[in-house]
Amino acid sequence: MSGELTLIVEMVTVLGAATTGGFLANRMKQPVLLGYLVGGMVVGPAGLGLINVEGDIQVLSEVGVALLLFALGVEFSLKDLLRMRKIALGGGTLQIFLTILLGGGLAYLTGWVDTLPKAIFLGAVLSLSSTAVVLKSLIERSEVQTTHGQIMLAMLIVQDLGLGIMLAVLPALTQTGGGVGLALVKALATAAVFIGVAIAVGHWVIPVLVRWMAQTGSQELFLLGILVICLGIALFTSSLGLGIAMGAFVSGLMIANVEYADHALDRILPMRDVFATLFFASIGLLIDPGFLLANIWVLLGLVAIAMVGKATIVTAIVYFFDYPLKTALMVGLGINQIGEFSFVLANVAQESGIFSDRLYGLVVGTTAATLLITPFLLKSTPYWLSWLEQRSPFRSMLRLTHAPQLIEFDQELKDHVIVAGYGRVGETLARMLYFQKHSMLVIDNNEAALQTLRDRRIPYLLGDASSPMVLEKANVKAAKAMAIALPDPMATRLTLKRSLSIAPELDVTVRAHVNEEIDVLYQLGAQEVVQPEFEASLEMGAHMLLKLGDSSYVVQQVVNRYRNRRYRDILPNRSKYWGTFDLETAIEGLKHKWYTVQYQSPLQGVNLAQANIRQLTGATVMAIERRKQLHRYPTGDVMLEAGDRLFVVGNGDEHHAFIRLLKGVSA
Repeated sequence: MSGELTLIVEMVTVLGAATTGGFLANRMKQPVLLGYLVGGMVVGPAGLGLINVEGDIQVLSEVGVALLLFALGVEFSLKDLLRMRKIALGGGTLQIFLTILLGGGLAYLTGWVDTLPKAIFLGAVLSLSSTAVVLKSLIERSEVQTTHGQIMLAMLIVQDLGLGIMLAVLPALTQTGGGVGLALVKALATAAVFIGVAIAVGHWVIPVLVRWMAQTGSQELFLLGILVICLGIALFTSSLGLGIAMGAFVSGLMIANVEYADHALDRILPMRDVFATLFFASIGLLIDPGFLLANIWVLLGLVAIAMVGKATIVTAIVYFFDYPLKTALMVGLGINQIGEFSFVLANVAQESGIFSDRLYGLVVGTTAATLLITPFLLKSTPYWLSWLEQRSPFRSMLRLTHAPQLIEFDQELKDHVIVAGYGRVGETLARMLYFQKHSMLVIDNNEAALQTLRDRRIPYLLGDASSPMVLEKANVKAAKAMAIALPDPMATRLTLKRSLSIAPELDVTVRAHVNEEIDVLYQLGAQEVVQPEFEASLEMGAHMLLKLGDSSYVVQQVVNRYRNRRYRDILPNRSKYWGTFDLETAIEGLKHKWYTVQYQSPLQGVNLAQANIRQLTGATVMAIERRKQLHRYPTGDVMLEAGDRLFVVGNGDEHHAFIRLLKGVSA
């Protein structure tokens, strides 16, 4: 078979295996990156033996590395970095150094590596986390705008920036003896000169070239020009000894400053995805299950260093920067994996002769293992943190933080409106209340977001709105109303539940994040639940109806009808029985349990309104299972019967109170 056909066969085989693996991983709700690795392993030497490690596919995978780093440079957000610069620059940099020290130090002391350059390189590989996997998990759980989500992303940005520095400096460790210091100085000097020239070229030359290409109106010429800039600069840095990846990253940073940056990224992304898939699948070619099994203890040790060691370091750093311990734990357990760019760094180490084939294979196996564990860990963390918070030995520990600080308030808190969350929604609410001269108190745990309140001398509490200590400080009992506009769904439910347990008659308006939360939040006691997407559609519809000539009275009646029916007329069709799994998922973070109504129970034969369960116990009945049919979110006129199973939500004391009510035992 000719060389050209061999290359095509290899591409089709590897991409086909990667596509199949990625599809299966997606169906199992795993990162598609894992599917690419497994697909490569299946067709590689350790699997079916269809592709050789030394094949032409490795050359194309280098293009994948270049495009991956180029896109990273274009997407690099200096604005996001500066917004949380303290925890990002200070905490992120400290995390990288401490992880290198811990990972490299333990590997050297245990004999897993035999030289300091190997130890440093290995520590650097372990210090990088997966931006793609973490961001995808945060988006799926609507946690991008939460405090822990923002901290994760800020530290990941610093790691991405640190990768560029590592690619420039670490290859100098290939020198032996006293030449290492001279090589490091030379590498730093070369990198400094290159970056200086790159800044000048990026300011005066690149914008002109990109503008010329854009003015041709040809999408093909524009794409070709961007590719030439990316790969040309990458080849230039490779000739300087800085590596292809370094040049590709810097070229991306150059394009990021041009007004056509978004268009360039949009054109390059499909090619990046194809060639990056080849890169990750080519790494899968190197995975040998037999080899990993033979080195299982070293593999488990590296996984432990990455997942336990890095989690401990990150948790300590975030807590040191005055964030609550619970937030610190969420961040630590969120970015404790090894990321996709660790492959890039490990590849450079192998090509430089620092990593042996054995060490490289162990790094690949460790990365795959941590990426496999991460989605499960991110999903389960809120559950077990909530479980620990309900256990007295851990309760005070998890709430261990500075006392909530009440700012700019010199009179008694009474008849005020509490705004929980000062993001885009909360800020708009606060502005409306301010100009209407209503007394209010804002609660948020991001100090940087509260400068506007400080300037306006609006009182606020710096703390977690779901914390009972913060709610007590906010004097919820004396509040006139409360608006919950938190970005975290679990924190929203906890804040609502705990606020109403303190002040059962409080008028609470809540922002829902997804459709499934609407009924949950109403059932938990919210007076009004607002779903921003539905509200946007209602406002757009109202605007169109007015333009079409309908009277303002008719339009308002239409909008009010949808709102009064709690958006039910515009909700997607739902089956009557969803099963307990979806119900329990909807109220995650809240303690829940099933109870059965016995024949002698005082609740038998009365409806939920007469039972007055929430007022008497603080607990909430979320569902009733009757004759194998599940009735979610029952209304007050539902009559309770003997044999009914009740799905009840509440804290420990509320569950105890409900049991007493169910059995007819006086308090």
